Amino acid sequence: MESKKSSLASSTPNISPSAQGLTQFQGFWIPTLIAPISSIISFQKYFQALDEDIIVASKPKAGTTWLKALVFTIVNRHSYKLSNTPLNSANPHQLISHFEIKFYKENLNPDLSKIPSPRLFSTHLPYPMLADSIKRSNCRIVYITRNPFDIVVSSWHFIKGVHNLPDWPLEDCFEMFCRGEESYGPFWEHALGYWNMSMEKPSNILFMRYEELKEDPVAQTKRLAEFLGFPFSIEEEKTGVVNQIIDFCSFNHLKELEVNKTGKMPRSIIPSNKLFFRSGKVGDYINYLSPTAVELLSNVLKEKLSESSLTFN
Repeated sequence: MESKKSSLASSTPNISPSAQGLTQFQGFWIPTLIAPISSIISFQKYFQALDEDIIVASKPKAGTTWLKALVFTIVNRHSYKLSNTPLNSANPHQLISHFEIKFYKENLNPDLSKIPSPRLFSTHLPYPMLADSIKRSNCRIVYITRNPFDIVVSSWHFIKGVHNLPDWPLEDCFEMFCRGEESYGPFWEHALGYWNMSMEKPSNILFMRYEELKEDPVAQTKRLAEFLGFPFSIEEEKTGVVNQIIDFCSFNHLKELEVNKTGKMPRSIIPSNKLFFRSGKVGDYINYLSPTAVELLSNVLKEKLSESSLTFN
């Protein structure tokens, strides 16, 4: 595997942030090809949060697809059986859509009042960029993050697939990540925003880790359901409902659904839903990043997170 690993020889990225469609806005790098600045401004200006709203927040490639599947299924488990849930024929991103990528991109001031409660939304925006109405409300935000080493590798694969860049070096993606020049980055600022607010408002913001969800899916899924206001009953636990939901929303099951093997979301620049399902493994970065690269990013994180209690294994 050594030949695949990034040695991180110093080089100038051959794909600059601007070439990827990244624009610095309000302190973060925004992928304006999918999330125009105009849509973000309109979202910040017009969105009116309700206390019953549920928002899935994350950086890209941090476990968003999995979390959306779990949230949708937990909230709607009394409306749909697993045999007829919309997840069988729609990608999770279609069922919990982004503010900046869909709603306010398609209409600068959409009417969201007719969406049944609880309304389910998602965003990749960092906490400081959320609409003020969200921060003032009692709506629930679930944030998921992942160790940044796996995020780098997953992002590299994803960007290559979306932009048809088969020869883009991992070194370039890695170095941009270390500088914070990546979608919705810097990574550390994104994670810190939600981490700090989850400490301040634990009843409104749940901070989840991809690795913990993989390690103990039962405990984490029950924790998620409790936070969302849809806890599992003793009867549901006895009859195996929790495990049924976990199995249905698992990476392997979702990956094999026809909609995620051959489907494509309407009006999306992402050429195929299968790009959302590559590996799903924890620690896959060891097959791509050299010890030198791991040490370099570890030192960056140590510096950037030094004044906080947030850590990554």
